[in-house]
Amino acid sequence: MLGPTVESSPISREIAGLLDSYQPLVSFMGEYDRAAQKPGVADLTVGNPQEMPLTEFVAALRTWIEPRAKDHFAYKMNVPAAQRAVIAGLRERRGVTYALEDVFMTNGAFAGLAVVIRAVCDAGDEVIYVSPPWFFYDALIRAVGAKAVSVKVDPRTFDLDVAAIEGAITPRTRAVIVNSPNNPTGRLYPRATLDRLAAVLERASVRNGRRVYLISDEAYSRILFDRRRYESPTESYPSSFLVYTFGKQLLTPGERIGYICLPPDMPEREAMRGAITMTQFVMGWAFPNATLQYAVAELDRACIDLAALQRRRDLMVTALSDAGYRVHRPEGTFYLMPRSPWPDDAAFTRHLRERDVLVLPGYLIEMPGYFRISLTASDAMIDKAIPVFAAAMREPVPA
Repeated sequence: MLGPTVESSPISREIAGLLDSYQPLVSFMGEYDRAAQKPGVADLTVGNPQEMPLTEFVAALRTWIEPRAKDHFAYKMNVPAAQRAVIAGLRERRGVTYALEDVFMTNGAFAGLAVVIRAVCDAGDEVIYVSPPWFFYDALIRAVGAKAVSVKVDPRTFDLDVAAIEGAITPRTRAVIVNSPNNPTGRLYPRATLDRLAAVLERASVRNGRRVYLISDEAYSRILFDRRRYESPTESYPSSFLVYTFGKQLLTPGERIGYICLPPDMPEREAMRGAITMTQFVMGWAFPNATLQYAVAELDRACIDLAALQRRRDLMVTALSDAGYRVHRPEGTFYLMPRSPWPDDAAFTRHLRERDVLVLPGYLIEMPGYFRISLTASDAMIDKAIPVFAAAMREPVPA
């Protein structure tokens, strides 16, 4: 009989390693879930809706839930009307025209990222991601047997550190993941920076004798402040993947619909089209929700109230700055990333939680000494949190 060895474990070694790596996040989320149930808390932790959903979203679902034909709820991989709506929206907003065959509907950006990483990476490859990151880049990379390589942003500006990315590239580097505007910093990377990154990736591709891909996580590309224009990394570098979800612009993260796009000038597009399609099947992501696909034209035209979100941003940035916090003014996303007044950001966020204000400690997203605030909180939650933040700044730092 086998003893309790690694070989006899009921789960894979890769998943066991991920469970160990993500235990701090799992533990925190358990504590958060319990704290969030308390009446009257100001929940500024994650990008969840704290108000009723958009009427346009609800109306679209009501319209398209009614079957039009026998196959209304049949397998639907890429509904052409959804693809055409994506193409029309990108052409209108960016002036770029995508081919129908280069648009792949997905179960949100989570699935889109997983599919792209699996499609281009072999075991032993390396994928660079920009830190602080979204929670699960590391997991998606490691799940395919690749090595995740973290590269910090410039701490002064939260901008891409292109020189550091170049220094992290090796002959095994297969892709670089960029999320702009960035969760959690709110930084929108400028075109000049993206062009420098593109030049680095082009040189590395030539040097390595194989392409280094750019994976552009554009989940927050519709969440921009101060009338900014979105600068897509894919427009600087042809060997790119555009990955998008409607869950942010609609604030409906529980309804999963998004897409992958291949740029019009992407090399070897035919091969990549087949690779994306096959990978969707292999990973079990081949059939996004049919009803949501039918509704894409309506969903693409809808968006949460950016003016209200910007007002919350301005209110919070001013209040935090007046209280003595060091905080950048985000250019997009739902988030602020202030410096913690205590060296131990976990202790500081527990201190806030004891006063019914919930935020995300920075150590969970590779940014110790900071904490993240979500602006998707209601106005009442923001109003409740501001004096708590001010009072916490006046508290003595624990010995």
